[in-house]
Amino acid sequence: MSLRNQIAANLPFLRRYARALTGSQASGDAFVHSLLQTVLTDDDLKASLEGGRVALYRAFSGVWASAAREQTAAMASEPGSEHEAGAQTRLGAITPPARQALLLTTLEDFTVAEAAAILEREPAEIERLVAEAIAEIDREQTTSVLIIEDEPLIAMQLEDLVAGLGHTVCGTAATRTLARQAVAEARPGLVLADIQLADGSSGLDAVDDILAAGSMPVIFITAYPERLLTGDRPEPTYLVTKPFQEATVRAAISQALFFGSTRPLG
Repeated sequence: MSLRNQIAANLPFLRRYARALTGSQASGDAFVHSLLQTVLTDDDLKASLEGGRVALYRAFSGVWASAAREQTAAMASEPGSEHEAGAQTRLGAITPPARQALLLTTLEDFTVAEAAAILEREPAEIERLVAEAIAEIDREQTTSVLIIEDEPLIAMQLEDLVAGLGHTVCGTAATRTLARQAVAEARPGLVLADIQLADGSSGLDAVDDILAAGSMPVIFITAYPERLLTGDRPEPTYLVTKPFQEATVRAAISQALFFGSTRPLG
């Protein structure tokens, strides 16, 4: 596979990582664009990317580390959504290395050894950083969760996972119509949503219905992430790929609540 095709294959997932890391699609894409621009003018960097996905993320980590302070200041001076403002504020509560270590080993499913190579740290330090990030995030308050999922076994697995984190399940729905009914009965603080539902309806449409009534964090869980990671429209910040690891969903829930908290900022 050519280097161009190799980067193209990994680019949607690097953009997902950048978006979760910064709390903003615009900011995340700016960092990815900066990396690609650097690759065009730096032959040594270009050659290093022959090392595959780990090498690509390591190169991105270098670009992000050198520019994060300046980019964050720029984002803070620009008007944006309340959600993004909250994300930027709360991201500052977790040190950048801990944030990266958590996302690399959960959302991006790298091993501890691979994350250590990406961040150029020892594996033991990666484990410590992940624990630090989780401890900070888990200080957030519990909430009620709506699960939109048409596979009963997966829905039950998610119910157990949510309960294990101390949250309550306010409803489960296998179709868009049932999701609307569930929200009418009890408004959730978080939504976990599949994309393809039992009657052929769309989890995306179900979530649009819910968000029309008010803002709340949403995590999409799907076997087809590439359908959302196209760059053609605003993409979900929290996107977990099926089959999923429970640790990945736990981390996504914690981050979604951390960034989407309604506590006063500052």
